Amino acid sequence: MKSQQIRQQFLDFFASKKHQIVPSSPIVLKNDPTLMFTNAGMVPFKEYFLGQKTAAEKRVADTQKCLRVSGKHNDLEEVGKDTYHHTMFEMLGNWSFGDYFKKEAISWAWELLTEVYKIDKDCLYVTVFEGAEEDGLGYDQEAYDYWKQFIDEERIINGNKKDNFWEMGAQGPCGPCSEIHVDIRSAEEKAKISGKSLVNNDHPQVVEIWNLVFMEFNRKADGSLEKLPAQHVDTGMGFERLCMVLQNKQSNYDTDVFTPLIREVEAITSSDYGKNEETDIAIRVIADHVRAVAFAIADGQLPSNTGAGYVIRRILRRAIRYGFTFLNTKEPFIYKLVNTLSKQMGEYFPELKAQKQLITNVIKEEENSFLRTLDQGLLLLDGIIKNTNGTEVSGKKAFELFDTYGFPIDLTALILSEKGMTLNEVDFNTELEKQKNRSRAASVVETDDWVVLYEDDDEEEFIGYDTLKAKVKITRYRKVSSKKEGDFYQLVFNMTPFYPEGGGQVGDKGYIEVPNGNVIYIVNTKKENNLIIHYAENLPKDPTQTFNVSVDEKQRFRTACNHSATHLLHQALREVLGTHVEQKGSAVHSKNLRFDFSHFAKLTVDELREVEDFVNARIDSKIPLKEFRNIPMQTALDKGAMALFGEKYGDTVRAIQFGQSVELCGGTHIQNTGDIWHFKITSENAIASGIRRIEAITGDATKDFYFENNRAFFEIKDILKNPVNPLKSILDLQEENTTLKKQIETLLKDKAKNLKGDLINEVEKINGINFLAKKLDLDQNSIKDLAFEIGNQVENLFLLAGAEADGKAFLTCYISKNLVTEKGLNAGQVVRELGKLIQGGGGGQPFFATAGGKNPAGIEDALQKGKEYIL
Repeated sequence: MKSQQIRQQFLDFFASKKHQIVPSSPIVLKNDPTLMFTNAGMVPFKEYFLGQKTAAEKRVADTQKCLRVSGKHNDLEEVGKDTYHHTMFEMLGNWSFGDYFKKEAISWAWELLTEVYKIDKDCLYVTVFEGAEEDGLGYDQEAYDYWKQFIDEERIINGNKKDNFWEMGAQGPCGPCSEIHVDIRSAEEKAKISGKSLVNNDHPQVVEIWNLVFMEFNRKADGSLEKLPAQHVDTGMGFERLCMVLQNKQSNYDTDVFTPLIREVEAITSSDYGKNEETDIAIRVIADHVRAVAFAIADGQLPSNTGAGYVIRRILRRAIRYGFTFLNTKEPFIYKLVNTLSKQMGEYFPELKAQKQLITNVIKEEENSFLRTLDQGLLLLDGIIKNTNGTEVSGKKAFELFDTYGFPIDLTALILSEKGMTLNEVDFNTELEKQKNRSRAASVVETDDWVVLYEDDDEEEFIGYDTLKAKVKITRYRKVSSKKEGDFYQLVFNMTPFYPEGGGQVGDKGYIEVPNGNVIYIVNTKKENNLIIHYAENLPKDPTQTFNVSVDEKQRFRTACNHSATHLLHQALREVLGTHVEQKGSAVHSKNLRFDFSHFAKLTVDELREVEDFVNARIDSKIPLKEFRNIPMQTALDKGAMALFGEKYGDTVRAIQFGQSVELCGGTHIQNTGDIWHFKITSENAIASGIRRIEAITGDATKDFYFENNRAFFEIKDILKNPVNPLKSILDLQEENTTLKKQIETLLKDKAKNLKGDLINEVEKINGINFLAKKLDLDQNSIKDLAFEIGNQVENLFLLAGAEADGKAFLTCYISKNLVTEKGLNAGQVVRELGKLIQGGGGGQPFFATAGGKNPAGIEDALQKGKEYIL
């Protein structure tokens, strides 16, 4: 049975049980500060389990794309090494929100597996929760009694809290669960060892296939459990594992979920899968990781150095280094797999087809970048090896290579082992733990349980489209202690005019009026699942009172101007550049706006001017806002509204229209484009392959911009003695300056040539290295030219030069390339350390680097200390 049939049969089965079939939510989360990614099928439905929203449908089924690479649920290091863990995977699930419970969940699971999929009953085992004394929970007799109606009692296994009590995290909804395991070993193997003894023991052929979670508790901050208002069912079946069982394979990677990708890797890299374990692991890693990266990019998450973007970059780099190390791939190739993946999964996940070119471009650029990093790291590692006495390499140096240059530690260990050397892993792990502790200490956040003041008022109404003021009740609050931000309170109101951060728009600020005349400031507003949370500096003494709250009107208006301007900008870009332009992200603040979009080239000056003119023409036209609230999704699309990939939309949506610009949007907007006053682009640049970014200002910010430019113009005229034509005067000065610069450069080059012979004579031989440290009266470019000229004449050169200009200090370090590899010397590291003596810093390549600082008095100390690197 093909994987597409398996997926469809699951959905059809639960549709027959009166479940609403819903599409997968994005893999990248935008409104949940507790998670970066959707790591389980239940994540999109958290608000229903938490009682923060009432489900429109009591029964739901879906296939949810998930990513497990960080936090509690982290399978990354297992991926590729075994045959059943993955980073990105599909979770088939059926859900009950206060409707059916254990009886139906168990009977339907058994019916689907044994009657629809025809899995042999004698291959199945089930587990039930044995209880947990510390939580006051007893044996799940109810689940056991239902199971024994279908399966022999010797195949029902008691499971401990670790395996059979599912928890979302340290706090939140949880409950006992029943797992279904399948034994796909041969008859001979089954005769030798009972499958029962292998359940939950990481056996590759005795695996969990489905988990039925009976969600009935809430874990509080103090660790105690309380009953949820209703009982829910949350099930998750691993699609890839199910395919392995139904296609009679011994590995997920042998199913048609992965074989097209594996065959493509074989063809591109001229390798054979199934012949060598190291090669097989590498191919499995690549086939798995390209799926995770592609889906994340399709949902709007580009690789970066922070947050979720860093996780995606880490996954991709792991795939690249496996190819580099075990498949001998020194050129980008993973990007070529995107076409195969799109053909294979694009029917169920159309975002892969729609975003195929973007995904391809981004992966290719990341590959090129990391392969350059690997080349540089190999050179540095070679120097470390040659400069190591004995066979053990310092863990501290290996950590620096890992931390500063991003060179993978497992690749370091592999290269060392090939050379008969070892890595001091204890020292490396010590340095790594120090770094982790620093990160943990900076990000420690302690959150108390919610204090619920009004049990019967859990539906929070947003009224901020119509008013900026309201009389509200605080329905719940909790205290949060953050090492970074201090103590503050999170408040939830019965209704609120405060817009929560979302859709790229910053959250509202404002204040609460307390009866004694004081105010409590709201410093931010965010959304967590379905709750709008107000970040307050403190808590009213009597939080049960009714309070007047107000949104900061000026900030809201300026933010609304910028948000409406992003809609006009999007329209302008599609009009000027073409309909291939799609929004890839935005940030809307009160001071400015940022808009990311897909485009293949830098915008010309004429294109930028045309975009500005297009937007300002619509501002001058004073187009009124047309707002469509709570309209069916299809109605909005019929009006021409643009839906963004990676966003989660409900059955009803809000559409914003300014003339021909129609977009689905939950943000705040001005009533008329004339309110924006004027639009001005301040910058345009690339942020990734095929992704450009425009930053712009509107309203008061543009007034300030033009005022400052006007003031600067008259100051320039005054300096130029008020010429009739200021532009001609500036051009004349530039021409004169260029002539003088050339004359100075000629003089400096002559001076450097005269210096070269004298400096060569000052070279001092120390430990076989030709050393020179000197303060020079030259500019940086002349020093660089001089350093390379001396380097061409003097072998084994370590040159350190200092210079002073305009009250600033500069250092230049040149090291012969053979010393970099043979002695482990590194010019970049040298200037970084010595730069501290001139109160600055710098960097560069291992053989040439520069630093700048604000303390010229430290130059002599730096030159003296430079000698220590070769002693």
